[in-house]
Amino acid sequence: MKIASAYFSDEDRRLIEEAVAKAERETSGEIVPVVATKSGRYDRAEDLFGLLMAFALLGVFWILAPYIGLSGGWGAAGSENPGFFSVVIILIIGIFVGATVSTLFPGLCRPFVSEEEMREEVEKRAAEAFHRFRVRGTENATGILIYISLFEKMARVMGDDAISSKLDQSRWEEILRLLIDSIKQGAPVAGFEKAILKSGELLGEHFPIQPGDKNELANELRIID
Repeated sequence: MKIASAYFSDEDRRLIEEAVAKAERETSGEIVPVVATKSGRYDRAEDLFGLLMAFALLGVFWILAPYIGLSGGWGAAGSENPGFFSVVIILIIGIFVGATVSTLFPGLCRPFVSEEEMREEVEKRAAEAFHRFRVRGTENATGILIYISLFEKMARVMGDDAISSKLDQSRWEEILRLLIDSIKQGAPVAGFEKAILKSGELLGEHFPIQPGDKNELANELRIID
């Protein structure tokens, strides 16, 4: 799995930035696109993968013990198995290696994480990004965050108070569908562009551009590695 900073090229980022600039020409609102490598830590899933690798390693050594001298003592020829201390060492090594590998390659532990847990983590990190990138607190409370998390393969769209009071859930889902459908088709940049332009359209309906309007937030794609 690519990290967020490597997922979009410089050209991709330029296209997304241009989409934000275009969408905001007709509205006083602000649109902030964000991509995160991973929203949650999932330590338990990493530990489970480490435990799985430990037992797999133990199985291999158990089979090979008679041939590589891992017997714990005297026994019948051809029936030697690792001794107690050998088993403990193998398990410790396996857990450590498995947890380390799953940290370096997060996709390996994804099968051990529930959809509900991932959804909760994405919701939490999107809310943090909403504050971190100052989407909350624009002059007229009309900011929209468009957030995708690569590991979880999930997205979230959040609006500040003023715009949220104007739109029902179906409008937010419409933006999400545009984004997710394009990502599923292997076109994440197009997905961002469609979601951004749709957000601008909805903002423009309720908060059209005003004389002297200023761009409060940069148009760039925010990256969270």
